[in-house]
Amino acid sequence: MATTKAFAFLLLAFCTAGSAWSVPVKMLGFDDMSCNSWINSKNENELRRTQLAWVRGVLTGHNYANQRQQVSVISNGTVENFVDRYCSDNPQGEYSDAALRMADKFSGRNEALSK
Repeated sequence: MATTKAFAFLLLAFCTAGSAWSVPVKMLGFDDMSCNSWINSKNENELRRTQLAWVRGVLTGHNYANQRQQVSVISNGTVENFVDRYCSDNPQGEYSDAALRMADKFSGRNEALSK
């Protein structure tokens, strides 16, 4: 009886964990998260600072959720260069995606996060 209950519990836990990955990530950010917005903010110091802070917040959130695969201390220049490159390669993309890809790369995860 105990073995059956343990098996049922493990099966339920496995099924629940699998469904958690299929739920899309809800991005809470700026009204315009496009790469075009990122590129156009290069000479708008205040907006760029807040965009950088937002990306760093995503990296911090990644660290909180994945404490065994954390992004190390990283400079604003590194963040800005990464997002610049991402947006150059993906002009129709969003810099929120760049933040997720950065979390993948700099945490050693090297897998795309489910979105």
